[in-house]
Amino acid sequence: MSIKAILVGAGVRGATVYAPYALKYPDELTFVAVAEPDDERRTSFAKKHHIPVERQYKDWKEALTESRDADAVMICTHDRMHYEQTMNALELDYHVLLEKPISPFPMECLAMERKATEKGRLLTICHVLRYTPFWSTINRLIRRGDIGNIVSIQLTEHIGFAHMAHSYVRGHWNRSEESSPLILSKSCHDLDLIAWLMGQDCKRISSFGSLTHFRPEHAPAGAPKRCSDGCPHLESCCYADFRYYLGEGRRHAAHFTEDLSDEGILRALPHTPYGRCVYACDNDVVDHQIVNMEFKNGATAAFHLSAFTHDSTRRVHIMGTHGEIQGSLADQTFNVFDFASGSQNRVQVQDGGKEGTESMLREFCRQVKQHHTAPALTSIEASIQSHMLAFAAEESRVQQGTVIDLPAFIEHRKHQLYVEATR
Repeated sequence: MSIKAILVGAGVRGATVYAPYALKYPDELTFVAVAEPDDERRTSFAKKHHIPVERQYKDWKEALTESRDADAVMICTHDRMHYEQTMNALELDYHVLLEKPISPFPMECLAMERKATEKGRLLTICHVLRYTPFWSTINRLIRRGDIGNIVSIQLTEHIGFAHMAHSYVRGHWNRSEESSPLILSKSCHDLDLIAWLMGQDCKRISSFGSLTHFRPEHAPAGAPKRCSDGCPHLESCCYADFRYYLGEGRRHAAHFTEDLSDEGILRALPHTPYGRCVYACDNDVVDHQIVNMEFKNGATAAFHLSAFTHDSTRRVHIMGTHGEIQGSLADQTFNVFDFASGSQNRVQVQDGGKEGTESMLREFCRQVKQHHTAPALTSIEASIQSHMLAFAAEESRVQQGTVIDLPAFIEHRKHQLYVEATR
C-alpha cells in the first residue's frame, strides 16, 4: 500500500527532484496535498499529482492543521523555514523527510533531533549522496577493510564558476543571514561524506576562506547592474547570464520561469535576480574555503571547496594503512590501490542521476510502511555531526582559523538547549 504524503514547498527540489518518485512508483508514494505560495508552481504540481483544489494550500500551516490524513510530510522549503515546519509536523505525529540543511542554527538542529526522538517519528535528511552507487561502493570497500584503517581523507568540491554564480551569487543562497553559510548550504553533503567514511567522531576542526572575487571592485569598466542593460562585456564575460541559462544551466532556469525555451528564458531574465551582474549582487558567502579536521583516533581529513572550476564535481583521495582510493564523481570511477600486491583495481559504477534519490525515497517509504523508526542511513541522528562540523568550521573561519574543540562545541549547544527547555 502506498504511503500518503504532503509536499511543503513545490520548488525545484520538491517538485522536480523528489516528487517524481511518486509518479514512477505510485504503489509506494502518493501525494495527497501540497503547500506552495507560488500559484503557478502549486497548480502545476497539483495537476501532475491529481490533488484536488481543496488540498492545495498557499500557507503550509493550513496544510498541517486540517484533519490528519497523511503519513508523512516532505519539506523542501528555504533553510530558515525548516525548523518551524518540521517541529509542527513532528508534533502532529507525521514522519518527515527534510531537505538539507536541517537548519542554519545548531540549537534548532538539536531541538529537532530531540523532538523526533520524543515523538518516535522518522526525521530523515536528504543527504542523497550516501545512497549513490559511487559513494556507497567506496564506503562498502572501506568497511570491508580493503585499504586497512583510514589515516587521511582529502575531498575537494568543484562548485563550478557558473553554478556558483547561479546559486550563491545571484540566487537564494547568496547571503548567510538569509539562508546559510556556504559550508552548510552547499557542503554539508561533503562533511557528511567525510564523517560517514571516517566512521568516527571528529575532535578538532579549523577553517579558512573568504569572498575573494564576486565583489563590486572587480566589475569590468562600464558594466551595468544587469546583463541585459547593454553590458559591453557580454561576449567576453564568462558570467553573462544568458551563457548559462541558454546552455548547460537551462534546467536551473526553472527557478525563475516554467517556460524553458530560449524566448521564455530571455524574456524572464531581465526581471529576476538571476539577470544581475555578478559584481553587483548583495552576496556575502565565501567563494572558496578549506576545512581541516582531526578525528578521535588521530586520522585527519581536509575538505576544499572552490567556485573557480570549469566543472561541478567532487574528487576524493582516501589513504589507508594497506591501500588507497582515488576517485572522481564526474567520471563515476575510482581506483583502489593495494600496497601489498601492488595491484590497482579500477571501479566503474553506473548512475543515471536518480539512483541516490530513488534509493533514499525507497528506504523512507519502506520505514514508514513498516512503522520502523530506527535510524535510517541519513536520519537526523546521522546527519547532526556533519552540521556541527559545518557550524564549527564557520565559527573557526570567522575567527581567523581558530581551532575548535568539536565535542566541547556540541556540548555547549546541548547545554544551552537544556537551559532554554527548563526555563
